[in-house]
Amino acid sequence: MGTKYIFLLVFLPLHLLAQPDGKTILKKIDENMTSENRVSYSKMIIHGRRGDRTIQARTWTVGEDKSFTEYLYPAREEGTKMLKLEDQLWIYNPSTDRTIRIAGHMLRQSVMGSDMSYEDMMEDPSLIDHYTPTVIGQEVIDDRVTWVLELIAFDEEVSYFKRKLWVDQERYVPLKEELYAKSGKLLKKTELSEIKRIQGKWFPTKVVFKDMLKEGDGTAFIMDEIKFNQDIPEYLFSKASLRK
Repeated sequence: MGTKYIFLLVFLPLHLLAQPDGKTILKKIDENMTSENRVSYSKMIIHGRRGDRTIQARTWTVGEDKSFTEYLYPAREEGTKMLKLEDQLWIYNPSTDRTIRIAGHMLRQSVMGSDMSYEDMMEDPSLIDHYTPTVIGQEVIDDRVTWVLELIAFDEEVSYFKRKLWVDQERYVPLKEELYAKSGKLLKKTELSEIKRIQGKWFPTKVVFKDMLKEGDGTAFIMDEIKFNQDIPEYLFSKASLRK
């Protein structure tokens, strides 16, 4: 090895020598953010023009394809249930005793007036299975050094063609994200915080969503309790369970 190259290796900043590639970073994110299954209690705080609304729910999730949510509070939402099976979504309304299927353009509609769409609620993807990542830089966010990643979808089924992530270099969780349409239009921003160590995973327990196409101060989604790899009864993931 020539003297010139030895000099470069000695004096090159350590973080540049150690920079992982995009796929390695995504794999580490997926190790933290995904699991075989999980059970959670959460609340959604919707910051509207007329004040804040809080909606509480319990959710059972298996992989990417199965999810069952029961709303617990407030009283007018209590008993509403939502079932996701692969790319299909059903909602049961106890006040009308009716089950309706949400499909097509309706999936892009707001959930209960929040900044989250039904697509957002349904999508919990393993990023490495849907996107090609590129590391495009580094930035500091709230005193945390992050990798900046650009993700381009190779799977046409995902809701967002491009994502930009700011990933904590130490804990490998996103701290911020921007979601784009194929046209390049910025659709949503998210900020992830209150990161906790749960069953060996670093996990953000608060996510603030901001729909860039609507007014307002966004929607906070907070995990009050989350448990990974639980025993979840299979009967939950059926249309019959919506009416129980």
